Amino acid sequence: MSESPATALCKSCGLCCTGHLFVWAKLRSSELDGAESLGLKVFREPNQRGFNQPCPLWQGQCTIYESPEYPRFCHTYKCKLLKKLLDENIALPSALTVVQQTMELIQELESLLPGSMGDNFRERLVMHMNDGTATIAFKRKADALLKNIEGQFGVTD
Repeated sequence: MSESPATALCKSCGLCCTGHLFVWAKLRSSELDGAESLGLKVFREPNQRGFNQPCPLWQGQCTIYESPEYPRFCHTYKCKLLKKLLDENIALPSALTVVQQTMELIQELESLLPGSMGDNFRERLVMHMNDGTATIAFKRKADALLKNIEGQFGVTD
């Protein structure tokens, strides 16, 4: 049985798991213990329950995608690109091309980021943009990536 285009897109993309779109993912209070048992570094603030990105369960693909332990937030989150696919406003090959182009922008910036500033790409990107050492060329590339992420995936924070 073949998987749906939406599942194929999510499983091949993973940008919401790798820390490229988000710094953290939400969990319900009832999911905290289960998530912790999976090895996620869970935080339990009353208004901010979840785990940090990148998710350690992403290994080029989500290792618990079909599991009952799969967090509800991960199951229900739909980026702008996925919504376009579900609404049949973009075909899977075109959506996969958008993902690939975004990953290429990320890889280019990743190679220019200083090392050892933490695990999360978005945090490292913002820190470097604000630390006074980023070149104008770097800032232009970072702005282009952030516009791409906003336009293609709907992430604005």
